[in-house]
Amino acid sequence: MPITPRSSNQEPLNPSLTRRQYLAAMAAMTLPLASVHAAMANRIRGALMILTTPYTITGEVDYEDLAREVEFLDRCGVQGMVWPQNSSEQRYLSEAERIRGFEVIAEANKGRDLVLIFGVQADDTAGMLRYAHAAEALAPDGMIAIPPTTANSLDEIRAYYRALCEITARPIFVQTSGGPDIELTIEFLVDLARELPQCGYIKEEYGDVHARMLALSAYRPDPIRSIFGAELGRGWLYEMRIGTDGVMTGGAMYGDVYARMWQLHNEGRAEELRDCYSALLLIQNLDEQIPGVRLYVLQRRGIFKTTKSRRGDYQFSSQQIAEIEYRLEALRPYMLPG
Repeated sequence: MPITPRSSNQEPLNPSLTRRQYLAAMAAMTLPLASVHAAMANRIRGALMILTTPYTITGEVDYEDLAREVEFLDRCGVQGMVWPQNSSEQRYLSEAERIRGFEVIAEANKGRDLVLIFGVQADDTAGMLRYAHAAEALAPDGMIAIPPTTANSLDEIRAYYRALCEITARPIFVQTSGGPDIELTIEFLVDLARELPQCGYIKEEYGDVHARMLALSAYRPDPIRSIFGAELGRGWLYEMRIGTDGVMTGGAMYGDVYARMWQLHNEGRAEELRDCYSALLLIQNLDEQIPGVRLYVLQRRGIFKTTKSRRGDYQFSSQQIAEIEYRLEALRPYMLPG
């Protein structure tokens, strides 16, 4: 089925400006930073796929396949991409590999209409700032940062995001899981966004996710700009229906399916959306029964050369392959030809 092209009438922030220059320019134009981010929130919506990191047969990062993944997602019609996050195996990547990946993805994205978000999290502020400087130089549309694992309090987490906002005026997604065992309360997130308009973008993954999304929605569009779900999109049907802004998850292998869901939602085609979502859940339910199935699909679709991972070595029996193919067949109506 055809994918409706993305549309956008918003331009990304000027990459050549430092934060102080940017703020000065905005002041001169009497346009508050908060207003700029209200406009940017209209662009950063929909299906944002976290790229899977590909590896060569010898276990090196395969930057050629990483670029191919960008091209594939552009053909799929998704709204954007994110790298690297936990589903990208970011904790298994060296600093040099992450920065080289930034460069490869930025180059592959030139001339495309994909929103580009770079993950700049680290265990501490100093490490995060090294990634943030490298990312800022490549002019992404935004950044995302998991809270630092070394933080012992909300005050330390706030200081981490303040430091990031000294590097960039771009949108910053605050991820509510994956860091220390400290709840980023609704009050904390709202207060942080009031202080730092860049931080009004939330990737919600903590606790009672949907109750928290509804609570955050009371503070949109100011200071909360966007609320995104994750969890492989398993809750996305409900999240779209309660009015969230999109999904940000490791689903590149099904990018065309996520793009189709967003299209059907925006066109009000509720029954078709339910059917598409059901077909996606059918194969996602294999993730625990057949480890590595997502890598199998990436290779099967000609995006990756291998099913290598730094989490483990995945092999597939004939019975497992038959089950994957059986469930993939339900997705064919929503996938690109071939």
